Amino acid sequence: MLAVENVMAEYSGMVALHGVSIDIKGTEFVSVIGSNGAGKSTLLKAISGTVKSRKGRITFEGSDITRMAAHRRTELGIIHVPEGRRIFPSLSVVENLELGAYRQEARSKSEENVGLVFEIFPVLKQRRDQAGSTLSGGEQQMLAIGRGLMAEPRLLMLDEPSLGLSPMLADTIFETIKDIRDRLGVAILLVEPAIAGTSWTAVRSFSAAIGKTL
Repeated sequence: MLAVENVMAEYSGMVALHGVSIDIKGTEFVSVIGSNGAGKSTLLKAISGTVKSRKGRITFEGSDITRMAAHRRTELGIIHVPEGRRIFPSLSVVENLELGAYRQEARSKSEENVGLVFEIFPVLKQRRDQAGSTLSGGEQQMLAIGRGLMAEPRLLMLDEPSLGLSPMLADTIFETIKDIRDRLGVAILLVEPAIAGTSWTAVRSFSAAIGKTL
């Protein structure tokens, strides 16, 4: 599915990743856990193409995508749900979801996929006509994940989905992510911080059962 080999990435000359390698086989659930500033978000950005890899190689389903533009990686099914949700606050829940149907394969199935997202996150169906800004933090995270699902991902990358959530709600989000993996057969790469007060133990338990933790 995905192989990252000895990748180096930098911002304005400052190295954020130095010789990082990971692999995801089939529909594995893989979590990367580390301290803030360790380069977890940069790893996802290097895979999605929003940060350029200076060295190393990234392959997806056997094809070298190291120098491929970010929008083309999205077309292949590499979908990145960024840290901080980044929904469109003035747009409704449905409008936010519809914007996620970026891939050509997903555009003709937009209405069907909205229904699927509402099955996975029933609260979003209740809020379908509300502006994104009126949702709670947990609901906004559900919307961000739902928008990613609208693209029918083959690899779904999630950057700190528990950010700003209570431990109980974070555990609910992790359970739902596991259900998405089992239900849709999509590979998942998730990053979370290893700091006190977070619910990353739940991530570890899921990964131990169905994937791996790095």
